[in-house]
Amino acid sequence: MFDTVYGSVQALDWLCLAPHPDDAEIGAGGTLIRLARAGKKVGILELSRGEMGTQGTPQEREAECAQAAKIMGLAWRGQLGLPDGNLADLPGEAQALATALRAVRPRVLVVPHHLDRHPDHFGTYQLAKRAIHLAALWKADVQGEPHRVQRVLLYQGNADIRANILVDIGDVMDTWEAAIRAHTSQFSGGYVSETVTPEIIERRKGRLTYWGTLLRVKYAEPFEAEDPLLIDPASL
Repeated sequence: MFDTVYGSVQALDWLCLAPHPDDAEIGAGGTLIRLARAGKKVGILELSRGEMGTQGTPQEREAECAQAAKIMGLAWRGQLGLPDGNLADLPGEAQALATALRAVRPRVLVVPHHLDRHPDHFGTYQLAKRAIHLAALWKADVQGEPHRVQRVLLYQGNADIRANILVDIGDVMDTWEAAIRAHTSQFSGGYVSETVTPEIIERRKGRLTYWGTLLRVKYAEPFEAEDPLLIDPASL
C-alpha cells in the first residue's frame, strides 16, 4: 500500500511516476508546475525511496519531496515503497501500482522513457504499462474501483528521446529551480553522477534551452506520446 507524503488522496488530472525522489522534478517539473498554476490537480508518485543512493537517507529524501511538492503546488505526492535498484515488471509490484492508480484515478499519466539508460527508469516504464492494464480490468485482483488512464506521456531522463510534444516552461523556471534545489541531499554535495551533481540546474537548463530553440522560446520540456494526438486544426 502506498503512503501519502504531501496533500491528500484525490482524483488527479495528471500523475507523474518517478522511480526515485527528484526524478519527476528533473524530467517533468516545469510542466507539472504549469498545470498546477492552471488549476489542475497534479500529483507525483515515487516508486522507491531512493535508499540505494550514495547521498541522503530515505527519511531526508521524503522530507525533501514534501518541500518540493509544496513549492510546486501539487495536490498530492505519494510513495509506493518498492525496492530501489530493482524496479521491474513484477506481479506484486504491478498490483501495488495498479492499486495506487485506482486510488488517485489520473486522467494523464507521465512515466519515464523506455530508452532511458537507468534500469529503474525503463523498469518503471514497463511496470507502468502492466499496472495501467490491471487498473482498468474489472476482474483483476486489485483493490478499488477500475480506472482507465486516458493518456500516457513519456518524459526524458538520461537519454535522448524523439519528442513530439514540447511545453513552454519559461514562465515557471524560478519555481522549477526552487523545487529541484529542495532536494538538498542530492544537489548540494559532491559530483556523484550526471544527475546527482551540484551542476544539475545548469546541465538541465542547457537541455531545456535546446528544446526551446525548436519552439523559438527560451525553455521547453519534451515529452513523447506513444499514441496519436487528436488536434483541432483551427487551433494551429
